[in-house]
Amino acid sequence: MFARLNHTRLLRYSGLFTWAVVGLPLLYSWLVPPELAEEPLGLQPMRLLGWGSYLLFGACYLWLTRSLGVRKVTGADFILLGLLTASAIGVSYYSISGLGSILLMVTACVLPWLLPLPVAVFWLVASQFAVVPVFMSGFSFPLVDALLQSGLYVGLSAFVFVTSLVARQQAQAREDQRRLNAELRATRALLAESARVNERTRISRELHDLLGHHLTALSLNLEVAGHLVQGKALEHVNQAHTLARLLLSDVREAVSRLRADDAIDMSTTLQPLVDTAAGLRIALEMPSPFLLDDPERAHVLLRCTQEIITNAVRHAQATELRLEYRYDGRAVRLLARDNGRGAEVVEPGNGLRGMRERLAACGGQVEVRTAPGEGFELELRLPLDNGPYFPAPRAPAVAGVTR
Repeated sequence: MFARLNHTRLLRYSGLFTWAVVGLPLLYSWLVPPELAEEPLGLQPMRLLGWGSYLLFGACYLWLTRSLGVRKVTGADFILLGLLTASAIGVSYYSISGLGSILLMVTACVLPWLLPLPVAVFWLVASQFAVVPVFMSGFSFPLVDALLQSGLYVGLSAFVFVTSLVARQQAQAREDQRRLNAELRATRALLAESARVNERTRISRELHDLLGHHLTALSLNLEVAGHLVQGKALEHVNQAHTLARLLLSDVREAVSRLRADDAIDMSTTLQPLVDTAAGLRIALEMPSPFLLDDPERAHVLLRCTQEIITNAVRHAQATELRLEYRYDGRAVRLLARDNGRGAEVVEPGNGLRGMRERLAACGGQVEVRTAPGEGFELELRLPLDNGPYFPAPRAPAVAGVTR
């Protein structure tokens, strides 16, 4: 059973289990309080506030840990994280116990997934020391003892925090490995297509240069022989001459078919990229069939597509990406749109600069359009040396996957 659980699910379920276990002493201490036994349970506001904080913590934790590490972090997550921390501290204040500090340890496993490392460490320490007044008033601890008690919980929370941080790094490494595997499959498909094209080209050249040459020579010699012989022998020579010309015509037709089908199928090459990133829905729209006859330009188009997907995940934090390929005269155009956060000013990194350099080497160009909250839109134009293939009109082939 545990083999089917990843790191994030194990963390989520262990946190929920700890939250449920914390509720047992909380329930016991509030159902049988010796000093308040004569008071009706429903008239004790502290108990109601304590239970409210406890249930609020469980609800916030359940919501925050859904699809942890996969979905995009939003402003609502930060609000819920504040409510999660406040409710844990509230459990300690309203129950006058250290149970809230235990819940803050559960909170520590969420911090690495939502906050930058320095902010997360500060959040962990500050939230634990916020319980110091409970130790001083509820347990009559001196200030030093109360600080030491909170420091003890800080140490335990740090262990939980580091464990969660390692799980996050491993999850990220696993996603990077999956992305690299998808890119490797796409590159392997491109190499297979290039090898197929090169082999067909070699075979067609050999047929044309060797077999075609010898058949032409044979036809000429048979034609000469037809002028030198008479009678029944002439009839057989003429038949042989006719067969030689037919065979030469068949060879030329076969060579023409081989050369007409020496293009790279880009749909086979690009399709593995839809599995590149978790949490990103990728929709591909392309002509059917989508063929390029230049392996170098096919490689450029593949690398640019990979870079667009990587940027949508790492920088734009998008959940949807649409890639639209189409022929435009003697060029191929790629229009890419995502629903990421966008930016006020585009600062080209190594990926975007590399994309522009690849396209510029082939005479192409890229335009970037973005605005805060409106995602990124890139338009690429890749010229073709020999012009594109214009297939018969068909409905576009659309493929998508949700991760």
